[in-house]
Amino acid sequence: MSLQDEFNKLSEKVRQYRDEAKVQMHLAKEDVKDEWDNLEQNWDKFRSKLDQIFHDAEDASQEARETARKMGEELKSGYQNIRNKLK
Repeated sequence: MSLQDEFNKLSEKVRQYRDEAKVQMHLAKEDVKDEWDNLEQNWDKFRSKLDQIFHDAEDASQEARETARKMGEELKSGYQNIRNKLK
């Protein structure tokens, strides 16, 4: 699996969890909404980081790749947590 495929797969999973949580946000309590707002800021940073890595794929450092991977995994966990709270 190529680096781009790996990050696209991670990004799609994060997007899926994000979309599912977003649909249920109208039922959320205020503390969950605050958590959502924080995740949304991190989502924007993650997408920016991925865009940078894809643009500079050949030159992207291992550190930049690991940072993006870690951000994506943290976002995925955060959105999963919100989904679980809303069930």
